[in-house]
Amino acid sequence: MIKPLLIVGSDTGVGKTVLTAALAAYWLTYRDRNVSPTEPSKSLGIYKPLQSGEGDREFYNQTFNLSQTLAEITPLYFETPIAPAIAAYKEGKPIDLGIIWQQFQKLQQQKECLLVEAMGGLGSPITDEYIVADLARDWALDTILVVPVRLGAISQAIANVALANMQKVKLRGIVLSCSQVYSTEEIEELAPPQMISRLASVPILGILPYIKDLSDIAQLALAASELDIERILI
Repeated sequence: MIKPLLIVGSDTGVGKTVLTAALAAYWLTYRDRNVSPTEPSKSLGIYKPLQSGEGDREFYNQTFNLSQTLAEITPLYFETPIAPAIAAYKEGKPIDLGIIWQQFQKLQQQKECLLVEAMGGLGSPITDEYIVADLARDWALDTILVVPVRLGAISQAIANVALANMQKVKLRGIVLSCSQVYSTEEIEELAPPQMISRLASVPILGILPYIKDLSDIAQLALAASELDIERILI
């Protein structure tokens, strides 16, 4: 059994879902010894506590053979595709932190590998007074920060690491994520790994390549295998 792992981004749309999917595919391909291809995996759990609008939970449900319902993947769901705290207000629905905590505990007890995808970044609001960094701290979650390979990556990484340190989040490291095919030289220009690691004082756990077809389990697993997987799934 590995420690539950929280995947957060330095912003929205930076590759959290891709990394979560890659790690899930790696687990199913190389670590899950108790499941046949036709049976739902009982050892893998994917958890997105809150979601606004269709997207990630539906993707996970369609892509992976999980023994989870949509409600078990995401217990708090809102129709409006904006930040959950704002969507909840617009729809007149409460955000019950107890519900998402209870479901987390249940999955933690049931699953050997539990991947938790955050709602946006560490600073994203869950309620008017509670952000993702608070949840990471209160749930004592080891955390991976996904930073996109693009201009601004260095400052985004440093700012998010500073917030993690301030909130006492257990940040395990950074994964750089490519939204398109980049050469090694382009990555060094846009998001130099050694510079980011040195300035943020956090290890770079690898570079997640661009994956065109996110339904391709083999490609997802291969991408994860090229990361420092032994420092991620521990």
